[in-house]
Amino acid sequence: MLELLVNPKKAERKPWQMFFIGLFYAALSMIFAKLVFASDPVLSKYVGIFIITFCVIFTMPFMYYTIKLEERKDIIYDGEYRLLKEHGKAIIAFLWLFLGFIIAFSIGYMALPEGENMFRAQIETFCQINRPDNFEGCINQYGLKTSSAVTGNFLRGAERVLSIFSNNIYVLIFTIVFSLIFGAGAIFILAWNATVISAAIGIFLKSDISQLPIGIIRYMIHGFPEVASYFMAALAGGILSTAIIRHDNRGEKFWAILGDVLMLIIAAMAILLLAALIEVFITPRVF
Repeated sequence: MLELLVNPKKAERKPWQMFFIGLFYAALSMIFAKLVFASDPVLSKYVGIFIITFCVIFTMPFMYYTIKLEERKDIIYDGEYRLLKEHGKAIIAFLWLFLGFIIAFSIGYMALPEGENMFRAQIETFCQINRPDNFEGCINQYGLKTSSAVTGNFLRGAERVLSIFSNNIYVLIFTIVFSLIFGAGAIFILAWNATVISAAIGIFLKSDISQLPIGIIRYMIHGFPEVASYFMAALAGGILSTAIIRHDNRGEKFWAILGDVLMLIIAAMAILLLAALIEVFITPRVF
């Protein structure tokens, strides 16, 4: 039933509606994960992963049919600019969906009594990225306990840009691989990133929901281009996967599709570099 709420063609005509779909799916994911697993003494430690699982299940049909639609555009339309423009409609719809995830997960993290425990894995990821020199102290600060410590060097300037960019390239590669193996598989990585960003927003705002717009702006300045690049990579892998499944991997059609896939990947890498520069040199100056 949920997969009938929206279809790719409607989403591309009115992409803003995907924001409310994202809110709804993320809220349902948290409700189901909390009701089913939060009371279990063992599985309650992994509620954050189950939230991602439910979110992926809800979003999978839309992601799958959108990729199929974009693959058909590769056959119908000619010209790189026209194809980028057409794919851009899907990217915008995905970004609205992602924003809905971010806001719902952020509110859940800050408003729910057990928000920190529900997003335990996400907090640990945040600390490993932002406080590698004091990982254990970081997660203890946000209400979690650990017996292991991860240490690292604090990087600045160009070194930090390189570190962030290389880490994001790994995510980009996994996104392509996931979507190539299973067209809509990349939604797992994207939903995971949404929960990590939401936990970071909650940490930044110290669970003050009234300041949520500030937190959204703070992380979306570099987050939107970063996530847009992942969606581009997901489309690239999904388009190629669908083309192979539909036997469009022969003759001129295949080379046209392959050229579009390479164009999307190169554009995604360029946007990732831009996002890393913004994260290091612009976001800290604004906030």
